[in-house]
Amino acid sequence: MNSNVENLPPQVLRLVYKEVSALAADPPEGIKIYPSEEDITELHTSIEGPEGTPYAGGVFRMRLVLGKDFPAVPPRGYFLTKIFHPNVGHKGEICVNVLKRDWKAELGLRHVLLTIKCLLIHPNPESALNEEAGKLLLEDYKEYASRAHLLTEIHAMGGTSGAPQEPADGPQPKKHAGDPNKRVAGAGLPTMGTGTNNSNNSNTNIVAKKKTDKKRALRRL
Repeated sequence: MNSNVENLPPQVLRLVYKEVSALAADPPEGIKIYPSEEDITELHTSIEGPEGTPYAGGVFRMRLVLGKDFPAVPPRGYFLTKIFHPNVGHKGEICVNVLKRDWKAELGLRHVLLTIKCLLIHPNPESALNEEAGKLLLEDYKEYASRAHLLTEIHAMGGTSGAPQEPADGPQPKKHAGDPNKRVAGAGLPTMGTGTNNSNNSNTNIVAKKKTDKKRALRRL
């Protein structure tokens, strides 16, 4: 997608830069901002799935795209992480009133992000882009929640969301894999086993010798 930086008036770019900087420094709870220095008109974010919803435990990547007529025209929102939700289309496009008829220039990007997060808590089946999800939400919530949670586990958990990962989130070594004490103990086992075998062999030889001596003594009788 082409950048709209050159199409926006300088005063609008300054306002956008100021708001994005404020969001990055003090983001809404459960939301992270990843501003691009190259293109301020495309804002990448990640949203944590709210507790008590089928999306809990997941981290969902999303982007907002500011068109050349912003802020007169609302930004376009897309989920980059696959999600089963009535108001998210198969290509990730988001359908919410604040990005359509309820948009006002003074609302700002923070309000948009909070509204999208609330959409994970309160889906709106009446304006569904994913008709299957909308129908299940109305007719069989248990099945809807099961499907939504399954896709969350597959696509939004365990670092698959694509959001920047902390080193501690990577694969962890097995509990005893690098434990030097375990290696020492393991290394000592063969030695202990060899000692036991030597002792057994020695005892066997002594018993055999005693039997031989006893046979010789009987022959002499």
